[in-house]
Order: sequence, then structure tokens, then C-alpha cells
Amino acid sequence: MSDPLLRSPGASAAAIQRHYDLGNDFYALWLDESLTYSCAMWDFGDDLHTAQLRKIDWHLAHAGDIRGGRILDIGCGWGSTLRRAVERFGVAHATGLSLSAAQVSFIERIATPRIEARLQGWAEYDSRERCDAIVSIGAFEHFARLDQTPAEKVSGYRDVFECCRTLLRPGGKLCLQTITYENADRREFSRFFAEQIFPESDLPHLSEIAAASRGLFEIELLRNDRHHYARTAREWLTRLQERSDEASALVGDDAVQSYRKYLGLLAVGFHTGSMNLARIVMRRFDGRPARAR
Repeated sequence: MSDPLLRSPGASAAAIQRHYDLGNDFYALWLDESLTYSCAMWDFGDDLHTAQLRKIDWHLAHAGDIRGGRILDIGCGWGSTLRRAVERFGVAHATGLSLSAAQVSFIERIATPRIEARLQGWAEYDSRERCDAIVSIGAFEHFARLDQTPAEKVSGYRDVFECCRTLLRPGGKLCLQTITYENADRREFSRFFAEQIFPESDLPHLSEIAAASRGLFEIELLRNDRHHYARTAREWLTRLQERSDEASALVGDDAVQSYRKYLGLLAVGFHTGSMNLARIVMRRFDGRPARAR
């Protein structure tokens, strides 16, 4: 594996903080009460909070036998998956990684001895104890940049998968959720997203994830839930519009207008199929990869 200091070719800490450190109080206005900032998993009659917990539970249920074990959450947000893992799934120790100082500070204020938050990216994390499962929800979008070639993207993604494989016990699982390009490509990526919302970030294609993980992980399950993200984005937008005056008082009118535009574009993109939402369950591959012919 390459030197950790030379890896992580995606978004810098400064780029991540530009978005996620806008303010915990701002995000609390329009996210659900768990402060979960990723696509929910909807069922009939759900409100946003119920749908977000359903999504978290789906990932943790597919993470294998984690009761009494250790999990790692790469891109842990404000810690909703960490808390759920400990409180409902009986995980003995849950570690979360985030490049957002605001998120880590939030988790540290409410953490228990079984929950740990680190202001680190995946390439910096080092642990002597292997974990039983890794969850990464909504972070993979930040593991590549628009200025990279396709080959550079896949190489960077492979470093991510090599790192995860090293951190997992034999047979351990990686539960991944990410937005993907499918019926659009990076040439159509909105400059508004790239410059105003998620700088230094790019989306993967499913084919790039498959190529980068070959011989390291086996893909056991794949769901395309783009309609779930369209509904989630619409819900977020409605909630932000309802509290726009409070939001403007916190972050200013320009930021609120940018987020309203961003959430509206998300809803349209997922509704039309320009982007997909992939939920992927992968198992660490412990055999010998087949030789290419």
C-alpha cells in the first residue's frame, strides 16, 4: 500500500470545512433531529426522522455480526450512525472520522466512552485493532476531484479500499452509500456544485467502484435508491424554506439562497436519473484474486 501521507487525493480538510462547518445550528434547522445529512430510506407513512433511522439501521443490519464488536464510520457527520450502533446494535466501540471540526466537536459533547470521534480522514487513521465493520455514508463523493483523470480517480479509490481492507478483520464488511454518475458524466457536473457547494469533489461511476475494489472486496448487495434521494432533497428544501428567516440570521441571505438552489438541483437530478444513489454491501475478499487473462 502507498504511503498514507501521499494518499487521499480527494477534497482537502479546508474544502470539507467550508461546507460542513457553516454551523451546526444552521443544519439543525432543516435536517431531522438526528442531524443525518445523507439520503434517507423511505417507506409508506415515514417522516424524515423515521426514514433516516431506517437508512442507518439498514446499513448496520447489513454490516454483519457487530454486537459486542468494533465499527468504523468514515465520514461520520454529526454521529447519528455511531449513536445508533451503540444504542440499538450493541456495538462495544464505535469510531467516527470527520474532517469537520464542527461535527467532531458536536460528537465529543454528547459522546459516551463507547463512542470516539476523530478529526481525521481515512488516510490518516491508524489503529492496532481491526474492526468488525466499516460504514461510510455520503463521504465517497469527496474521495476524488474533478481535475483528476479517470485512471487517477480509480487509483485513488483503490487506495481507499486497500485501507479499508487492512482495517477490517477477515470476512469483515464495508457498507457504502454514495451518489454516482450514471445517466450523466463529469463533463455535465454543475460548476455551481463544484465552486459553491462541494469544492474539490467528484462523483464516482459504479464501474469505477467495481474496478477499484476488484480483488479486495466482493460486492454482495447493490441498491439504486435515487428516488429516495429526490424525496429526501425535497423534504430538506421544504424545511429550509419554512425556516429561511432563521437560517438567514445565522448564515446570511446569500448562503441560504445557495442552499435552496443546491437542494432544488439535487431533487431534479435524482428525479430525472442524472445521478443515482448507490447503497452497496461489500465483504472483504480473503482469497487470491484471479489473474487477468
